[in-house]
Amino acid sequence: MADDEVEPAADLEDAPLRSAQDIAREAMQRARESARERGARVGSPRAARRDRHLKREQTDRDALPYGKGRDPQPMSDAVAALMRRMGWAEQIEITSVTARWREVVGDQIADRCEPLGFEDGVLTVKASTTAWATQLTLMKGQLTHRLNEEFGRDLVKDLKVLGPTARSWTKGRRTVKGRGPRDTYG
Repeated sequence: MADDEVEPAADLEDAPLRSAQDIAREAMQRARESARERGARVGSPRAARRDRHLKREQTDRDALPYGKGRDPQPMSDAVAALMRRMGWAEQIEITSVTARWREVVGDQIADRCEPLGFEDGVLTVKASTTAWATQLTLMKGQLTHRLNEEFGRDLVKDLKVLGPTARSWTKGRRTVKGRGPRDTYG
């Protein structure tokens, strides 16, 4: 007979009657053995409180302005840690590069185009003329490489170049392919 199978009723009649305490004690013993096999350890509420307190102290110690040996940390490290924790680091990097746009891309390009925005790895740039929009499209790889060099990592995945604004009939981000508006002006 396998361990999982239930014994027939005839064997139960021959076995001595066990008290409810014995049954509970055996169930508790099986639960403890199972927990031990899973890696759980026996501990008291006092020990659990002490562990929580030590963990809290450790995280508080990491947040203090003093590190090991109580030497003061530079303000730049504290600000960098705050930016990382809040998720601002990428946005601040992008803002700093667009603020220094002239230094990054050079005077000739900066005179004829300006950064409009950055979203999902795509930097959008607006050119002053269609000729410069075409030129920037051809230079897309070089500009992306130069910007990523400035960031120190591959942050700009693509460069979207817009030409000068002309009348557009599209509304929103999505469009439908086709001939567009016809016979609009009568």
